[in-house]
Amino acid sequence: MLHSKARALVSEGRKARGVKLVMLVSLLAVGGMVGLSAWAQPEGGRPEHRMHHGQHHGGKSGHMGLGGPGLFMGSPERIDRAVDRVLKGVDATEAQRTQVKQIARAAAADLKPIHETARGLRAQQMQLFAAPVVDARAVEASRAQLVAQHDQASRRISQAMLDISTVLTPEQRARLAQQAQQRRERMKERLQSRAFERRGAASAPVQ
Repeated sequence: MLHSKARALVSEGRKARGVKLVMLVSLLAVGGMVGLSAWAQPEGGRPEHRMHHGQHHGGKSGHMGLGGPGLFMGSPERIDRAVDRVLKGVDATEAQRTQVKQIARAAAADLKPIHETARGLRAQQMQLFAAPVVDARAVEASRAQLVAQHDQASRRISQAMLDISTVLTPEQRARLAQQAQQRRERMKERLQSRAFERRGAASAPVQ
């Protein structure tokens, strides 16, 4: 009898740990997809864009030094502005800008339904998480779908970046990569400064 109860307790413990593990992996996948949505936002942009900047894909701020998924999101007008901003410092010709804008717009059109599907999956996961009893199988199925959307978006973005690389010269790509590195360093310094300020405020004596 005691052995049976012990085995039952062990089994329940394993199930609980399994549910927690699946939820953790799912939430990490959600974080990855969220980061995927905002690479190439301008510094000082909207808060929902700034909070994700520099995340995703190994923590890098973009493919090949040319922004990233944020370059392929929003209205055609927004995409055109993003392209002009990215190419501003590399002396791109009008023909190059036009070609890059066409590539970015096409990618954005392909990515839009992927982002919408991912948004629905994230909402579904939160509903599963908030349920009285968490369905581990449903969570895993949702996680797998989200990872598949993530991979599909990543492949489409990589193709767009390869297309753009054929439009720019090697010198222009090198300059873009250098600008991206400088941008990452400024972002890192700013985040470190804010963290230092928060630590100072937390340790200040209460008057």
